Amino acid sequence: MTDGDASAEHLPGDGAREDVRTALIEWYEADHREYPWRETDDPYPILVSEIMSQQTQLDRVVDAWDDFLDRWPTVDDLAAAPRGDVVSFWSGHSLGYNNRAKYLHEAAGQIVDDYDGEFPETPAELQELMGVGPYTANAVASFAFNNGDAVVDTNVKRVLYRAFDVPDDDAEFERVASDLMPEGDSRVWNNAIMELGGVACEKTPRCDVAGCPWREWCHAYETGDFTAPDVPTQPSFEGSRRQFRGRVIETLGEYDDLPLSELGPRIRVDYGGDTGREWLRDLVADLADDGLVTVDDAGDEVRVRLRE
Repeated sequence: MTDGDASAEHLPGDGAREDVRTALIEWYEADHREYPWRETDDPYPILVSEIMSQQTQLDRVVDAWDDFLDRWPTVDDLAAAPRGDVVSFWSGHSLGYNNRAKYLHEAAGQIVDDYDGEFPETPAELQELMGVGPYTANAVASFAFNNGDAVVDTNVKRVLYRAFDVPDDDAEFERVASDLMPEGDSRVWNNAIMELGGVACEKTPRCDVAGCPWREWCHAYETGDFTAPDVPTQPSFEGSRRQFRGRVIETLGEYDDLPLSELGPRIRVDYGGDTGREWLRDLVADLADDGLVTVDDAGDEVRVRLRE
């Protein structure tokens, strides 16, 4: 079996696959978390952000990243700095593992001395830098030069496992991720799929709240099983949209009709807030579009009944 054949077991067919790609990129470009290193294609600040975020939450990295670049704004400045100053900065900003500061400083020296101050542009070349492994090299190549392979981190594995039922195997994750990424778009694609894992397909998924663009194709969304390699037991998420559609139909089968205020608590115990009236209104609108229910909003209260 070829790599393409293996990926085909998990991914939608060619036509739908393009829809999957387009949906994710459009979702990301419409709205995503704004981090300053996403606003540049300069490899130096991107490398700094990648090294800092290896063991630190992104929101905590922002201030340290700003301070670091204020102090050493170019790779030449960093290479010329005393190593002790860089390590002291790292420790003072609670970035953990001071060896990463030493490696970053040494990598800056390599770029200045061995590459005449010009960053290497491919993942293979970037791995020649001290402390830069395959993941970091690929991220820098993607985000700085749009020249990377598919990034596979914990978030991406969770997304692929849930969405396309990819088995928990590193080689399989790499294969499927590479086959799914559109050629020549590693910058936006890798940002987008990591964003999906970071805000929608978290350990506790937020499929509807975050507007996940892959709900139409997602295996977990269809089955309600949201376990993952880093989520060995079912998270507290109540279930999939398909399950809630079924609950609406089942509940309305027991009553002539119900107002939204009574229907909501009958189909989910956590009805309210992000999964309250607007969420339910959208759900029953989908059912109405499919010809399954009738929605009457002429009075003071929106009421729903099964279509006869």
